[in-house]
Amino acid sequence: MVQAVVFERYGGAEVLQLAELPEPVAGQGEVRVRVRAAGVNPIDCKIRRGEFSGGQPAAGLRTLGNEFAGVVDAVGPGVTDFAVGDEVIGFASANAYTESLAVPADQLTAKPAALGWEPAGALSAVGQTAHNSLEELKVAAGETLLVHAAAGGVGTVAVQLAVQRGATVIGTASERNHAYLRSLGAVPVSYGPGLEERVRELAPGGVDAAFDCIGGEAIAVSVALVEERDRIGTIVDQQLAEQFGVRRLRGVRSAATLRMIAEQVADGRLVIPIAAAYPLAEAAAAHREVETGHVRGKVVLTVG
Repeated sequence: MVQAVVFERYGGAEVLQLAELPEPVAGQGEVRVRVRAAGVNPIDCKIRRGEFSGGQPAAGLRTLGNEFAGVVDAVGPGVTDFAVGDEVIGFASANAYTESLAVPADQLTAKPAALGWEPAGALSAVGQTAHNSLEELKVAAGETLLVHAAAGGVGTVAVQLAVQRGATVIGTASERNHAYLRSLGAVPVSYGPGLEERVRELAPGGVDAAFDCIGGEAIAVSVALVEERDRIGTIVDQQLAEQFGVRRLRGVRSAATLRMIAEQVADGRLVIPIAAAYPLAEAAAAHREVETGHVRGKVVLTVG
């Protein structure tokens, strides 16, 4: 048996609890990983609250977590790229808050030796989302990109990747995060009334693309600032994406993209700050911190 974070009904963070589940078995083409760290993302909180349930009650025990890092302790038939004892980073489908999980081998990449467990466990979702979104928005050198919620997990990576591409990045954030955004290479701007005017002052030549990680007013402001709507994208607000005719960014996760992001974090080209780390038994506290909406970087669960 292994311990995992579960919930049986939708609701606040208090519905999360530890439970004993059968130890997974590595099947054909799968690898079993003893988890050392798992990232906590806003989508985990949305699932827990039932925002994707269509109003239906949770059916049985539900699990959470889409990213992790750990040590291989079993390989299934047909797996040749990994062996017991390998340190790996991977992505999963709402089941990474656990001591052990089995995933297809093509959802894993080797963990660089220089990369610590906490950032390794928390980089897949934000790293792949940011990279894929910039690809979809076709952000290029010499352009100006507006990033909403730039100090959050996805925003932090998007800012750095866009700067690497040679773009000028304007990032929205609360005043307390402005120095942080400058350290990443962005020009900070405060949220709130008058945002459109403040961005226009910072970008007299115009804004070429906008990447939204918060939803709501940010999308309306982006539409006012960016001429081509297919160069505006959101990862959080499906309803307004449809209303304004902008992109609902999704992207496809891959081990190759994960490997690229991991290597950049390991060698210092990318920074993924860990705002807080909680043991698996304190997943509810981790969710409450994420739900404040003021996390700089990532929150992570540690295991073992």
